[in-house]
Amino acid sequence: MSRSNCLSALIMLSLTACFAGPIAHASTVVVGTCKAGVHFSTIQAAVNASPAGGTVDVCPNSYSEQVMITKNLTLIGIAAGISDAAVVVPPAGGLISNGSDIFGNPVAAQIFVQGADVTVSHLTVDGSNNQLSGCGAPNPIGIYYQNSSGKITDDAVRNVLMDPADQGCQLGLAINVESNTGAPAITISDNSVRNYDKNGITVTGPDTGAAGPDATVTSNTVIGLGATAATAQNGIQIGYGATGSVATNNVVDDIYINPPSCGGNSEPPCYGSSGILIYGSAGITVTSNTVESTQLGIVPATASATLTANGTVIKMNRVGGTQNYDALDLCSDGNTAQSNVIYGSAESGIHLDDSCSPSTGSNTTVNANTVNESCAGILIGPSSTSNSIGTNTFMNVSNTTLAGDSCTPLAGAQAAVRHQSLRPSPHKSNAK
Repeated sequence: MSRSNCLSALIMLSLTACFAGPIAHASTVVVGTCKAGVHFSTIQAAVNASPAGGTVDVCPNSYSEQVMITKNLTLIGIAAGISDAAVVVPPAGGLISNGSDIFGNPVAAQIFVQGADVTVSHLTVDGSNNQLSGCGAPNPIGIYYQNSSGKITDDAVRNVLMDPADQGCQLGLAINVESNTGAPAITISDNSVRNYDKNGITVTGPDTGAAGPDATVTSNTVIGLGATAATAQNGIQIGYGATGSVATNNVVDDIYINPPSCGGNSEPPCYGSSGILIYGSAGITVTSNTVESTQLGIVPATASATLTANGTVIKMNRVGGTQNYDALDLCSDGNTAQSNVIYGSAESGIHLDDSCSPSTGSNTTVNANTVNESCAGILIGPSSTSNSIGTNTFMNVSNTTLAGDSCTPLAGAQAAVRHQSLRPSPHKSNAK
């Protein structure tokens, strides 16, 4: 090749590089222009350009996009001037399906982390105007980790809702973590979660008896819709083989208004919203949480012989103002309820519940709890046996200890009926 042809080729390569957009070699790239660095106008472009293990700093602004992350990195909102709000909102045309959950159902996640170790921090994820309707729509999710590890911390996730007519579709998860490929470690901490449709924080295993994510859920504030006939919400759910701990969270306002005739011989069951629901996951610790104004407070419920909630440890929690049902509904075996403070429970303070077959509410230790105002301090199901009931403190209770699965509720509460905590996983989309 002649000298002139070589020079022309070099010029063309330089022009191609210039017009191809910035290439990030630095470990930190910037979305926006609030600090020096390699700049991008969208979060997705910055994620795509970031080297594995790098950091994406997001300047305060509103970003209308859905973000997919498949490499190890840190995505973090930063402050600039007087603003400290990097907000991810749906695109102008609304959310669209950008993948499937581990059960094969379509999802429309605003931040979707798949097969990577990622930290998502200091961001606001707002699902307002997602334009999804109908029970066949993709499941709207604020932050979704699938087969991934890392941290979800210091975020605000809000307004992850279906339209009002479709809030009984079992869709709408603010923070959702799932795994069917082992037990990735995930920390969900110090987040503000509110105005969600189905669940505030959900951690889900494969529903096969195999291990799911190993989650530490700590110091989050989770606020439900309050009393509603639209959907049976749960504040925090660990289920289907997931493992881990739930500690120092504040959970309020998850109350489902059942139809007046529910629970009869020819009527649908009465469902219950739970502040903290452990469903088919064994050995979870639930400590030092505050749960108030929910239909049930803390519920470890066995789902099947291979998906039990046995061995749940519930210690030093404060549970108050439960509506309709129990503060602690121990619907599994071999649990420990110790040093909890329970106040204003519509039904029992602590229920050794024998209705979650094959568990019978047996072999449970109940000790050093304080129960103030309930129709039964401890309610013991007829099939519940071999329990260790220690020294507990009761005040203003109709019965300190009572055999049975229900008692006459406090004034203003719904009549005592058998209830069932609704299975809220997205792969089971039944009404309410």
